[in-house]
Amino acid sequence: MGGSSRRRAAGASVAGVLACAVALALTGCGVVTTKEDRRYAEKLADRYHPGVLRVIEAHTLVPHSSGSEITFAVTDDPDAVVRMRVDAEAGTCNTHDCQGVMDEAVKRGRREAAALRVLVDTFRRCGHEVVAVDPQTGAPWIVASPTDATVSALLKDIGACARQWKDGTGVKGASVNLVSPSVAEKRPAGKKSQPTAMRLSATSLLASLSGHAYYSVGYQATDGRVDPSSGSARIVRPFDERQKFAAAVHRAVAERLRADHPRVQVSDYEWVWRLEPDTVDRLTGYVLYCEEPDGDKTCLGDRAVLVTTDLDGTPQGELRHVGKVREGRGPLRLPPM
Repeated sequence: MGGSSRRRAAGASVAGVLACAVALALTGCGVVTTKEDRRYAEKLADRYHPGVLRVIEAHTLVPHSSGSEITFAVTDDPDAVVRMRVDAEAGTCNTHDCQGVMDEAVKRGRREAAALRVLVDTFRRCGHEVVAVDPQTGAPWIVASPTDATVSALLKDIGACARQWKDGTGVKGASVNLVSPSVAEKRPAGKKSQPTAMRLSATSLLASLSGHAYYSVGYQATDGRVDPSSGSARIVRPFDERQKFAAAVHRAVAERLRADHPRVQVSDYEWVWRLEPDTVDRLTGYVLYCEEPDGDKTCLGDRAVLVTTDLDGTPQGELRHVGKVREGRGPLRLPPM
């Protein structure tokens, strides 16, 4: 028994040494680091796309316990960025054979770069510089400072540009973010050595732009084409500003409702506040409330009022009562604004 155990242990040891020797050919034994994943990615690029891909970044993947996200520049396309997961220890990419994954990642990177050029060139022809692109939604950020006198014409102009941008794609709508010139001027420039797609979606850039209030304009589509006249704008604020605004609105609405309902409770529900047409300082949204407390249950709001406020959350004009919008604690049914 003892000899058999020793033989099994010796066999396992030899197998481990052999496995380590094989792994050393590309990665080395032990814990594989981001540096080793990067070196492995460079070897893959030389093997499958020689002279085309250049590794520019490597990041640890979370929550994955192994492998790294590798970012490549494309030598013949300064706008394109290619990203893929590389695991040097396992010898895989995105847990699959690397050649197929790399080929598809390159195609995707080139395809996205071509779409980015259409976006940037279209808005440039319309007189608007694209200063950033949201990587999740694809929405561009442009520099604009609307006023009551200009907002309607501006939204139609941007809508016409969005129509050209999306033409032929059969979209259901489009969105564009408007950042003020003063905020845009202070944005980080990014590294010129980085691909355009990488610079325009950099985390630091997006954080800089969204760290201040900005306008987000949504457009509907008819028969797969953006309708330029359908633009609806809202103000997107940083968290603290949004909370301050909501608290002011809720206090003011509760005070008015108490005249008829002394024990009224206003819900914490936050509606999307949209700008009133032809204005940049009047917002309209729903506030939900309960006429009476329901024991110790949180008020979800079974009734609603439509409220127009100034930018600080002070109601302008009368509350517009909507009536019952929920049965008990069931689903919310709000009418269109």
